Amino acid sequence: MNIAMDFSWYNRDAAWQTDYANRFLGALYEKYGVENFPDQFSLDGSAPEFIMGAGGFRTLRHSIGLVGSAATLALATDSPIGWKFIDELWNQKLEPYEDGYYDGYYDGLIYLFALLHLSGQYQIVLPGGN
Repeated sequence: MNIAMDFSWYNRDAAWQTDYANRFLGALYEKYGVENFPDQFSLDGSAPEFIMGAGGFRTLRHSIGLVGSAATLALATDSPIGWKFIDELWNQKLEPYEDGYYDGYYDGLIYLFALLHLSGQYQIVLPGGN
């Protein structure tokens, strides 16, 4: 999401940012598709079988936060798969997962930031500025 922000606001390293966006979104898409990528990865890029969470082990999720972060990279990609990630974000529901878990910070705020960014309404507000 930070790379997408830098790309859309400053565009000082566009070639690298576009390459990164293409590789990141392409890897998610090729390995997991748009609707199934997990929210955590091992150091080698594979999805761990389980992670330690509050209350013990839990399965991986297809978190709204990571969907939003990936969707913002569509701003920097020149690949048509970027739209698939935006559609996936648009189709998300802000509701608890099947096990009742919901992370209002990561899922809720990153979802909001992604929608603001993709709509062009994520802006710097300066005190006393217009």
